[in-house]
Amino acid sequence: MDARRANLPKGKDLLSEIDRLKRERNAVILAHYYQEAAIQDIADFVGDSLDLSRKAADTDADVIAFCGVRFMAETAKILSPQKTVILPDMDAGCSLEDSCPPEQFKRFREANPDHIALTYINCSAAVKALSDIIVTSSSAEKIISQLPKDQKIIFGPDRHLGGYLSRKFGREMLLWPGACIVHEAFSEKELLKLKAQHPDAPVAAHPECPGNILDHADLVGSTSAILKFALESPAETIIVVTEPHIIHQMEKAAPHKTFIGAPGADGNCSCNNCPFMALNTMEKLYLALRDLKPVIEMDEDIRTKALKPLERMLAMASSTVGQGDISSVRVTGD
Repeated sequence: MDARRANLPKGKDLLSEIDRLKRERNAVILAHYYQEAAIQDIADFVGDSLDLSRKAADTDADVIAFCGVRFMAETAKILSPQKTVILPDMDAGCSLEDSCPPEQFKRFREANPDHIALTYINCSAAVKALSDIIVTSSSAEKIISQLPKDQKIIFGPDRHLGGYLSRKFGREMLLWPGACIVHEAFSEKELLKLKAQHPDAPVAAHPECPGNILDHADLVGSTSAILKFALESPAETIIVVTEPHIIHQMEKAAPHKTFIGAPGADGNCSCNNCPFMALNTMEKLYLALRDLKPVIEMDEDIRTKALKPLERMLAMASSTVGQGDISSVRVTGD
């Protein structure tokens, strides 16, 4: 057994030890909606990646424990360079980040010098540093609406989010061929079966899903938009087409409703659980707070270059960050 993991506290002792270390380290614990329920429940803030980083930057914490994936922790470091940022498991990556190596993205940009790069926040700090404007699923719509119609656009790394925006705005874009392995796992056939079983249940889907899934959604929106829709909809049953751990927050806020996670290809697989998010555990969070590692380290030149496109996004669409503005509601019936 790894010596670091020997004699780990369990149960209530683990919770109390995490709380003790948090106070001793003057730390803030952030948890993305896709984290396991126990981590969400112990976090100081639960939410979307950028919104969490902004909340952490506004605290007087010395340490940010980011329970999410690596690009999210990097974003926190970009916005809070003076703080120590730790990630419970440094192997918690992202298929979108992995699909877009900085060297390849740099060559792609150089081959299309008349295009600006709108880059989804799900990418490395090095790719952010090569971008013109960073977007989130809650800010992309407002940002694109401000760009001149004749402005040529590269959108990466998510081809599905880029394709959704391209169709919605009628704008051609050069799309980087990346995708989220979680959102690609949803099956149109199984979704239609689920809709037939629950004909009155609206469907809320994340725009990282392929277009054939989004065609059946009553709402397309960011995680925060999906959560808001689920809570505000008069429907008693709602079908949720994103990483299913967000349902924990829905059930806490609206226990009288039924939330059904859309299935994968075989109708019941857990392939829509993010394997990267699952790498973070309560035990690893305890160890990270105890040892202050794994720690996010970043070249200052990369950080300052990556900060600029983030600041452009905040200047263009600050009010939409974490608010789900990308959501498009299809009204059905009268």
